[in-house]
Amino acid sequence: MAERGGQAGRRPWLWGAVLLVVLVAWACGRSGDTGTGRTGGATGSTGSTRKPDASAHPSRTPTTPTPKPSPSGTDGPSGKYDPAAYAPQVRARATEAGVSPRLLMAILYNESYKPHDPALERAWQRYKPGAAFGIANMHRAAFDETRRGRAFAGRRWEELPDDRDLAVRAAAWYLHDLARQLPAHPSGPYDEDELLGLGYNTGAGNMQAFARGATPGSQAADYLSRLRSNWGKAGRAIARTGGG
Repeated sequence: MAERGGQAGRRPWLWGAVLLVVLVAWACGRSGDTGTGRTGGATGSTGSTRKPDASAHPSRTPTTPTPKPSPSGTDGPSGKYDPAAYAPQVRARATEAGVSPRLLMAILYNESYKPHDPALERAWQRYKPGAAFGIANMHRAAFDETRRGRAFAGRRWEELPDDRDLAVRAAAWYLHDLARQLPAHPSGPYDEDELLGLGYNTGAGNMQAFARGATPGSQAADYLSRLRSNWGKAGRAIARTGGG
């Protein structure tokens, strides 16, 4: 297995950026990766689930230095990550998993609050071993649970920063698994896509509570608000690839 630090220890320029990220993330909110034995803790109003949530992070977008371009060469000259560049992968993997491409793309927009440079992600994990990996910000436990019995069962969580298609694929199947755990007739005020988005952020148990009418906590509510605001551009990105 790859070391948690990856190649970051051989990139001296990275540590100044990492230290700045540490300070900014600490200021923006310490609850993103709580180290509770789950994969980031629930941000909703309940804590009843032991199922891993794929992503949990500060409710405000941290200000971070622009990273160098990804080794994959898929980022622009500035190194800024654009989820729309992965619309073909999103459409293909969402279709494979039987989930909404638009929802999956909106989640990628939600999860683009930080730069997704592989070396930076690995350097960050040296400070926070429970941090998430890849453009879908997936925690290890969520990835390991999702890959079981799937075509990518032999892949490793450590590969997510370098393989963006794998990150998209794992996120799609995680949404698939969440959808199977939704109540047949939710009684809360949220539609299926909103519940799945909340489930991606907080875990299946909290998603089920929200479906029964529970009120999301501040971080989950912020995640849902950003998902709604990203809905339009997610749809436009998918439409350009012929999906819906």
